[in-house]
Amino acid sequence: MKVFQFCGYKNSGKTTLIAALIPQLKRQGIRLAVIKHDGHGFDMDREGTDTYKFREAGAEGVAIASPGRTAMLRETELDLDTLIHMYTDYDMMLVEGYKRMPYPKLVLLRGMEDRGLLDQVEEIRGIVVNPDMLKEPPGVQEIQHRLAVPLFTWNETERIASLILSL
Repeated sequence: MKVFQFCGYKNSGKTTLIAALIPQLKRQGIRLAVIKHDGHGFDMDREGTDTYKFREAGAEGVAIASPGRTAMLRETELDLDTLIHMYTDYDMMLVEGYKRMPYPKLVLLRGMEDRGLLDQVEEIRGIVVNPDMLKEPPGVQEIQHRLAVPLFTWNETERIASLILSL
């Protein structure tokens, strides 16, 4: 299975970009799944549901299955490789976050102040910039020259999808 990551600081457009890429990749016949890392905690369950009652009663793991859908909730964080292994029947896994993991990735930059992120990650295959950054050509050109990877703006989803499919 092909794994591709999207890394960037909060509000850099990761979720929006992934959501825009999904239909384009699916049109190519790709069966894909998405894993999102949330460093702040989340809750997918709703008060009043049976699974909520089980968790409130102390169950550390709950699964629910119906025709066409399955969900699992655990009170522990699984590492990325374990999560990926759970989806091996898909063609592609898009991963939002987990910036320190060694999978091919795009780095999304909101502005030049985010460029320090480029030194924190490896396996960068492209950079997605806020279109306003193109008004600062010396900085953007320096980044592109240093890393020798393609540069995209947020709305170039067809080019980004082509890059992902080419890897």
